[in-house]
Amino acid sequence: MAVLQGFWLIAVVIAIGWLLAHTKLFDREGQQLLARLTFWVGSPALLFLVVADADVGTLFSGFLVATLAGVLVTATAYVLFARLVLHRPLSHAVMGGMSVSYVNSNNLGIPIAIYVLGDASWAAPILLLQLLVLQPGWLAALDATGRSRVSVRRLVLSPLTNPLTIGSLLGLIVAVTGVELPDPVRAPIDLIGGLAIPCMLLAFGISLRLSPVPRGRGNLAELGAMVLLKLAVMPLTSWLVAGPVLGLSSEEVLAAVIMASLPTAQNVFILAVAYRRGENIARDSVFLTTFLAMPAMLLLVHLMGAG
Repeated sequence: MAVLQGFWLIAVVIAIGWLLAHTKLFDREGQQLLARLTFWVGSPALLFLVVADADVGTLFSGFLVATLAGVLVTATAYVLFARLVLHRPLSHAVMGGMSVSYVNSNNLGIPIAIYVLGDASWAAPILLLQLLVLQPGWLAALDATGRSRVSVRRLVLSPLTNPLTIGSLLGLIVAVTGVELPDPVRAPIDLIGGLAIPCMLLAFGISLRLSPVPRGRGNLAELGAMVLLKLAVMPLTSWLVAGPVLGLSSEEVLAAVIMASLPTAQNVFILAVAYRRGENIARDSVFLTTFLAMPAMLLLVHLMGAG
């Protein structure tokens, strides 16, 4: 029941965002304002507290191994399918691989971790993994498959200029050192971090209303495979590694499955536009996995008997 209540709460706030866009009270500029407020102000403060309060054992544990296994298996499966079956260019396959493995760990991951799993720290490992490892890796692959040379300087500086990474790293320092933040320091950070979840969910709902629907019959087979990989293969791989292989607790297994079931991150489409590769398939995968993620999560939770 607690899981269903958590999903219901998130769905209602997203629906309000959708309604704001549908009634034209908020347009694309309003969405961008909420997104900027979340990205530059609310989320860094929230991530700092989430990581600072997280158990270091959770950040570097079997849970992270299960999450990484889901990423690697899903990305590899798509790249092989795109290259060997669909005969897509390598640069397109790289963008598609990122689309099926890079999850929306911020805008949806943190609210779901808090309201569905009951602990925001479950989102911390995948956030750190994506910001510090996967994002630089995918950028390197996109550079290597394009016409430009791989920019080592950009790969090194990219995470360090990202406010989410900065907030996470500062929180990690606090968690590892065990420093206790005094109330005059923590209170304003906590207040600012409170902006993040309502703003990100409202912006998310607005984006669902304003985003174009998937189109193009030529991409249907590929898009169907991407949705299947993202919402079925990735969580099932994480379940297999977390449960039968590593023997983690039922709570850890559920968290691994839910986090792996998150939809494709919206910034994947931004990168596709920036690199001019796989733009349509990136856009459509974001839209469809976002639309289908919650029903897929509810089905997985039901099958696991955790409802």
